[in-house]
Amino acid sequence: MTVAEQFSTVEIPDDAAMLRRIVWSSVIGTAVEWYDFLIYGAATALVFNKVFFAAGDPALATIAAFGTYAVGFLARPLGAAIFGHYGDRVGRKAMLAITIMVMGLGTFLIGLLPTYQQIGIAAPVLLIVLRFLQGIGLGGEWGGAVLMVVENCPTHKRGFLGSMVQVGNPVGNLAAIGMFALVSQLPESEFLAWGWRIPFLISILLVGVGLWIRLSMEETPAFRALKAKNEVVKMPIVEIFKYHRRPFFTAVGLKISEIAYASIAGVFIMSYATSRLGLSRGLVLNGAFIASFVALFSIPFFGWLSDKVGRKTMFYSSCMFSALFAFPMFWLLDTRDPTIVILTIVAAISFGQMVMFGIGAPWYSELFTARLRYSGASLGFQVGAALSGGLSPLIAASLMTWAGGATWPVSVFLIVCALITATATFAAPETANKELT
Repeated sequence: MTVAEQFSTVEIPDDAAMLRRIVWSSVIGTAVEWYDFLIYGAATALVFNKVFFAAGDPALATIAAFGTYAVGFLARPLGAAIFGHYGDRVGRKAMLAITIMVMGLGTFLIGLLPTYQQIGIAAPVLLIVLRFLQGIGLGGEWGGAVLMVVENCPTHKRGFLGSMVQVGNPVGNLAAIGMFALVSQLPESEFLAWGWRIPFLISILLVGVGLWIRLSMEETPAFRALKAKNEVVKMPIVEIFKYHRRPFFTAVGLKISEIAYASIAGVFIMSYATSRLGLSRGLVLNGAFIASFVALFSIPFFGWLSDKVGRKTMFYSSCMFSALFAFPMFWLLDTRDPTIVILTIVAAISFGQMVMFGIGAPWYSELFTARLRYSGASLGFQVGAALSGGLSPLIAASLMTWAGGATWPVSVFLIVCALITATATFAAPETANKELT
């Protein structure tokens, strides 16, 4: 049975059509959020080091630009803490509506920002503030979107259906990369003057669509049951750190390698390939575009497979790939061969990121009980993302500068991240095909 057939034949005692509606609503809403967050990554690698920072050393300008990129990741745990708290107390649905508005406002205003040449140091300061707002929105959004599906789907298909929410990431990335690929066709002067703003400004339309979809969703049965039994936790984060530290830190560790590969292969490589290797923006964007297209199919396949062989087996396999590919990835990029460069980006993102990214959605959620699930899954996911993902491009750029342009320290960094996640995988319980608590 194919993945498509698997999805079309989902069985659930109450209403299979409602489940499919919940899944696709979560995918579409999440795609809008990821579009808003990911266009910043493309702009960081291609634009922000030129328009928001003083002219001078290109390497230092790139490091500074990646620093503002990191701010969004560092804000995500705060968003997870805030919206996770209210998601466990008020409900999943309300938080999803609020987070998409927060994210959309931050993204739209970035498209209106004046440049460094126009207002000086205030330009990067305002950029950092709006990036922080983006991070708050995404940090609170992810957990709610995942729980809307995980708490509604059958036990034996939780890996498959839970991973479907993550398809919103490549959909949003395809839209972001596609928009930047279009505006990148403009002459360099026009692209830097106004063309880069278009992907940010049109996000306001997507936010309207996403908000309408989320307001039409219903609260999950798990949360309704908690309210009916009067078992809602007053301070979920406090309870997590007092009584549930092990699953929290396990979730953080599970995120480290995946998000490091996502940030290096999806963001840092754009800068490395264009600035260091002299490759065209279009070539690198094509590689990322193809990788995201492949992810539309690989993410649900990996989720489906995790229901068959287990979450741990899939994570171990991805960790092994991540460690073994860390050095060859840069060797292959250094060939400057267009086909090899594209295939390298696709392989790195598909097996270094998307295996764990897709399966992580249900697995993080399965580590916590319904009373703490929004806060626990969100905070574990986002703290891991902040520690590794947000800092990875900055660390990579700094390591390369320290090593005089050599890439070996970046490869070592990726191997260390893979070992951390492999250790967390060993510590995590196998939850495939087990009932939620």
